[in-house]
Amino acid sequence: MQKILLYSVVVLSALSSCRQDDNPPAASAEAGEQYSGGDQATTFDFGENAFGVQARGLSSEQDGFFVTGNSFFRSNWVTAPASVQSLDGLGPIFNAVSCGSCHFKDGRAKPPGSQDEALNGLLFRLSIPGADVHGGPLGDPVYGGQFQDKAILNVANEGRVRVTYQEIAGQYADGAPYTLRRPGYEFYGLNYGDFAPGLMFSPRIAPQVPGLGLLEIVPEADILAFSDENDADQDGISGRANYVWDAENQRVALGRFGWKANQPSLAQQTAGAFNGDIGITTNLFPQDHLSPAQQQIYPDVINGGSPELSDETLHKVVSYMQSLSVPARRDHDDATVLRGKYLFQELNCSGCHRPVLNTGTGGSIAALQQQKIRPYTDLLLHDLGPDLADGRPDYLASGSEWRTPPLWGLGLIYTVNGHTFLLHDGRARNAEEAVLWHGGEAEKSREAFKKLSREDREALLQFLNSL
Repeated sequence: MQKILLYSVVVLSALSSCRQDDNPPAASAEAGEQYSGGDQATTFDFGENAFGVQARGLSSEQDGFFVTGNSFFRSNWVTAPASVQSLDGLGPIFNAVSCGSCHFKDGRAKPPGSQDEALNGLLFRLSIPGADVHGGPLGDPVYGGQFQDKAILNVANEGRVRVTYQEIAGQYADGAPYTLRRPGYEFYGLNYGDFAPGLMFSPRIAPQVPGLGLLEIVPEADILAFSDENDADQDGISGRANYVWDAENQRVALGRFGWKANQPSLAQQTAGAFNGDIGITTNLFPQDHLSPAQQQIYPDVINGGSPELSDETLHKVVSYMQSLSVPARRDHDDATVLRGKYLFQELNCSGCHRPVLNTGTGGSIAALQQQKIRPYTDLLLHDLGPDLADGRPDYLASGSEWRTPPLWGLGLIYTVNGHTFLLHDGRARNAEEAVLWHGGEAEKSREAFKKLSREDREALLQFLNSL
């Protein structure tokens, strides 16, 4: 039996303190800054359903799509054959029984709380050296491109993953201590033999989903305008685009979604998740998520139809996701928050987490078009250094590059999902730890954060909590 154990490495150092101004400057509140999702896709519901609110201004047809798509997003799929044929076809191997089981209340999953807890919302992408015909990752010849820890009756799951953590101690320049935790992963109980030599794997946590329809129609030219691959302005930030295979249009396209910007559209992101996570086929991905080796073992597994999810239903689920509003800013004009906003800009956190984008005229939902939005992302890849590296390339993304995640809704994750775990693998227990894990292009900003006074650190974190 093969076991794989990986620990990331972090270098932490104490830095000398610096003098803080007696009357520190602050940013100004901007008109309309609280409307994170623009005029039509901002919600002022700050309760536990904050991530699941419908955008305004939808057509009657789109209203219907929202209701139906929401139902399919939250409903559990079952093994075929079943009396409810529209929801049968689960598996045969899978990670989750519904979209909502990972994105509970349209929110964010958390990593396991104990070593042997089930991976509910944390999955592992697998690949071996090389690339497929479209330049994407090559899956393990037996286990495929994603590790599935669950299976239907009479089918063996692929195995289990044990998650452990090691505490890392650090210190701010003013002497205040902090700790980080670095994750380790052990694959065990492998039911189909050993992984292929040179296996690479990447843990991925399910993020919150509001605002994706807005990001989908930000003009490509606007995103590329932020790219500075050779760091021509010498600010240390050199974001670049990922170009990936668009299965629907049979061409290479700009990647916008996923932790490494490896998906070009919400339709492909959603169809891929149905297939890889739940084992549901669509016309975009018509094969069950079984490798050729596994298909030989289970040649006659009953499915829920071909495809198991119709184009019409997939379209409704995608429309639902496109229509989700973004929570408004809270306390955007508070003095401490404005001080934090100023520091966010001064530390050049905004070099990757761009505060403002504008949507274009694309897409089918007119209410989302030509909106000024505040997602705090540039949708580009950035090298975050060896501490956060997974060592696994994904199209043009290297093993240490990640797409800048949007920050809108950050301060409501606890309200919606009851936790504050962040980053691609959930290792950060809060926003402070997430900042401290940043390296590579963000190292200068991280070190500047570590030099701040306690009051300024708290102001910056309070700003993040307002998003």
